[in-house]
Amino acid sequence: MGIKRRHCAWAAPLALALLAATGCESTPDARAKPTAVPSTSVARVCAQPAAGPAKPPAGAVTVDPAVAGDLAAKTKSSPRNTTFWLRPGKHRLESDRYAQVIPKEGDRYLGAPGAVLDGRKKNQYAFGGTARDVTIRYLTVRGFVAPHDEGVVNHDSADGWVIEHTTIRNNSGAGLMAGARQRVRASCLRDNGQYGMNAYKAKGRISGLVVEGNEIVGNNTGDWERRREGCGCTGGIKFWAVDGADIRGNWVHDNRGTGLWADTNNNDFRIENNVLEANDGAALIYETSYNAVIRKNTIRRNNWVEGRRYADRGDTFPYPTIYLSESGGEPRIRARTDNIEIYRNVLENNWSGITLWENADRFCNSPANTSSGDCTLLVKDTGRCAQPAIATAPLYADCRWKTQRVDIHKNRFVLDRSVVDCTGKCDRMAVLANYGTYPDWSPYQGERVAEAITRKQHNRWHDNVYLGPWKFVAHDPSRILDSWQWQGTPYQQDAGSTFRARDGG
Repeated sequence: MGIKRRHCAWAAPLALALLAATGCESTPDARAKPTAVPSTSVARVCAQPAAGPAKPPAGAVTVDPAVAGDLAAKTKSSPRNTTFWLRPGKHRLESDRYAQVIPKEGDRYLGAPGAVLDGRKKNQYAFGGTARDVTIRYLTVRGFVAPHDEGVVNHDSADGWVIEHTTIRNNSGAGLMAGARQRVRASCLRDNGQYGMNAYKAKGRISGLVVEGNEIVGNNTGDWERRREGCGCTGGIKFWAVDGADIRGNWVHDNRGTGLWADTNNNDFRIENNVLEANDGAALIYETSYNAVIRKNTIRRNNWVEGRRYADRGDTFPYPTIYLSESGGEPRIRARTDNIEIYRNVLENNWSGITLWENADRFCNSPANTSSGDCTLLVKDTGRCAQPAIATAPLYADCRWKTQRVDIHKNRFVLDRSVVDCTGKCDRMAVLANYGTYPDWSPYQGERVAEAITRKQHNRWHDNVYLGPWKFVAHDPSRILDSWQWQGTPYQQDAGSTFRARDGG
């Protein structure tokens, strides 16, 4: 199992430079020190894990850490809906690399205080199989070596699993996979090699996903974006084709790369009341996806490492902290909202702010579509997106993911360049596209997409507060505006907003 397709939020042909530009001097490989506990009320799970039951519940099967493979063997010999209580100590599987626990439907696994399931860098997977409605609580899972793009817990993306008060740390690959109706609550996803969680299902879509009150920290220890440049294969959590997700009350911090990344045909997300801070890259990427509410989040000190890195390369793209790439509201796709609404967030001392981007050369059947083989949710037959039909309605609109119907309001944007250690170009808010050139049969060549995203697709900033020396980019990377130009004709953005230019307010 694994994701073989190449994904990237900013990839484009003809060597387009689409990443952050700054004038700051920096050390590209420097990483911020782990953050202190935030002042905002938030999940502090890793340092203060909840303790499991000290005695086995009535009727539970007791698992002995002194017997290698005891958990897997007793799971196999017990009926479904069995509760297993793991005694304190280090539990092991058999030494075979594929040895793992295969739960039955409704099985429940409870760890006593100090119960650890240790893969010892020998076993690839901890819990797998397709059984539904499995519960894991109060257990530490560590030391497993899942391959790239695969996961340790719920390896096969079974549906209805509940992961609560669980620590999943120091594993290769993804600490956790996801299935439909999965609940991940009050858990620590820490220092895993690729993802804290990979919300990917090989067959079918994931729906009804809840990620609540977790601490997601230090993931992508393998630094995969450098090992496979442009792979788009990392994040504290990565979401693929998830239809309905509630991401709330989490502390997502100090991950190498992006904090939360929704990539390819996700829909109906609510991302609220989280603290996203000190991630090396963007706090949030929402890419080729639809319909979301992003509200009441505290977002601070993100993108310092990647922003500086691309600055040193001389890129002119406003690489942001919240990045909407070919994503927007679409009323024809059922969701709890028909737009993307970003409101009542506090963004403080990040490397740039919010960028709305659309790659004119990225659409169904285009070689520039890094979501290889995927098409929009509006076109089921990808082959229809070809000449001559693609040049006419409805395919002209439906064959491309569009950044449209984005409403950004009542947010507070704070920038003190002395805190960020930046002398310029870390201060951007942007709505833009590239000049369409590729492929030669594309109906989107020229400035058509840039004109549409900037002036015709109902993307709107209003009633925000800006503290600090903010600048604005519209249409293309060369058009850098002050607040008066941004509010004036033809852009007419940020009506009702206030601006105070001195650093940090």
